[in-house]
Amino acid sequence: MRSFDKRVAAVTGAGSGIGRALAVRLARRGALPALADIDGEAVRATAEAIERVCPGSRLLVTELDVADRAAVQAWADEVAGRFGRVDLVVNNAGVGVVAPVEDAAWDDVEWLMNVNFWGVVHGSKAFLPYLKRSDDGHLVNMASVFGLVGVPAMSAYCASKSAVCGFTEALRQEVRLSRSGVRVTTVLPGGVSSAFARSVRTSPQVDADALAAISSRVAATTPEQAARAILRGVKRNRARVHVGPDAYVIDWAWRLLGVGVEPFARGIAARLLPLPWAPESPEP
Repeated sequence: MRSFDKRVAAVTGAGSGIGRALAVRLARRGALPALADIDGEAVRATAEAIERVCPGSRLLVTELDVADRAAVQAWADEVAGRFGRVDLVVNNAGVGVVAPVEDAAWDDVEWLMNVNFWGVVHGSKAFLPYLKRSDDGHLVNMASVFGLVGVPAMSAYCASKSAVCGFTEALRQEVRLSRSGVRVTTVLPGGVSSAFARSVRTSPQVDADALAAISSRVAATTPEQAARAILRGVKRNRARVHVGPDAYVIDWAWRLLGVGVEPFARGIAARLLPLPWAPESPEP
């Protein structure tokens, strides 16, 4: 996709963070954005931000729960019906749960998987037929470097992002084998400064305020920088896009050290998560 001008771009989770930054950047590049978010007020604010920088932009704004398969299908049909085509889809919506496995509420784990994993599956399957009709269709699914490395107290989040990685990379090979012309990209962000950490669900022993404060300090990348990296990856047809220097470090540490990276993950968790875990006993 050499240019985004006049391309129809559907973005979920467009009410804040990376989703909002992508929507604004795409509009500035001449794209026709279809924006969706479960927070209707937030996604309308994104539309207003676009209108300020790109007056007269053609927009479709939808309040959408990506966990609702029928609603996602209806949205995909509406986008194609409104604009006559779909060229770019970014399944960006995501949520977080921070809790040890034993203490994580079943409802919270199911909620996270329904959004982070099933939301990606719903969006991919709903839009894939339309992307195949484009002369340059591209699907982007948001995973995470935490889909590569397990982090204590983030088991559900890591599992969902690992699932997104596997699903997306298998799909990328399928569309190549089918010669459909659709490109597929997996995005692996590191720490991004957004409201994400303040919106996660936590177990009672997690200090959510402390988690948000520490997370904001270690987030090395802004949403705007993330959006720029993602769209650059789309233009270059990258199979994987790493977002932020920490994403490269974590990825390569896992490649080089394998399970040897686990002590580093535990050290990060110990600093980031104020959980009452006892220090490990020395191994014999």
